[in-house]
Amino acid sequence: MSDYKTIHGVNVRDYTTDPDNLLEGQVWFDKTAVALQFQAAGAGSWASGGNMNTARDQVGGAGTQTSALAFGGNPPHVAIAESYNGSAWTEVGDLNTARRGLAGAGESNTAALAFGGLSPGCHDETESWNGSSWTEVNDMNTARAFNGGTGTKTAALAASGSTGSGGNPPITVNAETWNGTSWTEVGNLNSGRSNQELGGSSTSAVCFAGYPASALNESWNGTAWTEVADLNEARYAPGGTGSSNTAALCFGGSPGSAAHTEKTEKWNGTAWVEQNDLSSGRIYSSMSKAGYTNALMAGGNTGGPSGTEVTATEEWTDPVLAIKTADTD
Repeated sequence: MSDYKTIHGVNVRDYTTDPDNLLEGQVWFDKTAVALQFQAAGAGSWASGGNMNTARDQVGGAGTQTSALAFGGNPPHVAIAESYNGSAWTEVGDLNTARRGLAGAGESNTAALAFGGLSPGCHDETESWNGSSWTEVNDMNTARAFNGGTGTKTAALAASGSTGSGGNPPITVNAETWNGTSWTEVGNLNSGRSNQELGGSSTSAVCFAGYPASALNESWNGTAWTEVADLNEARYAPGGTGSSNTAALCFGGSPGSAAHTEKTEKWNGTAWVEQNDLSSGRIYSSMSKAGYTNALMAGGNTGGPSGTEVTATEEWTDPVLAIKTADTD
């Protein structure tokens, strides 16, 4: 019977030109350069973007790096919404219900969903954004604040959060999906928490971090949650985004001390890999929620002497695959 070595061989192949359709981790010998080469990811990085008009934290977010929406926030409970075009923020129509600690989903600055939040009690209200105004739609089944959210305007996922007065415990393990018309309760998380984040879609997502500072990570397959590999750094109230349960990004947050973290980690379906840091650590920021290769983080709290809310925006560019030469010494 043929085995793997017989079929694929065990030697490094050689080429006179670079191979076609390279894969990350692929290795070959370049006969022209007389060097062992491999395909690897370079370093992703954060760069400054345009500042928001109103400094705030505990903000909901949706969209992409070039078409984003930030809404709600603190202090103490605001209805303000701002739209980002890739370079500047513009104030747009307010939410119908002012609140902070809410979640968001949506694919652009003209298609978004806002749900949950606090002002001062927990909310079940859901509002839909069409690019010019917010419309109240069907409520969530469970009122909550500091909950996670991800997905699109017509297919969203909400998970966990606080159901107590003032955003305090008890903490729910409940998860719900939105189909464009109504919310449906789905499989519960294994561990309830607040101030966590979600990345992915309504049928394929990860839920990570949480309060008190947690490294916990759970994967959603559309039916059930499964505990998978933890973050490298425990934290609460980070930014987070993703495209599926095998591709997500976690950035910022608090490890439980006054100094918030700048750490960024990327999820590949198996492990979290540390990336280049944010320029400054902060919590409770708004963020893009559609994909993760070009993410956005805006506003938030730097955790300074008075817990200062900021307007700063940072834009993430994902690592680019590049051909590298191996050091054979």
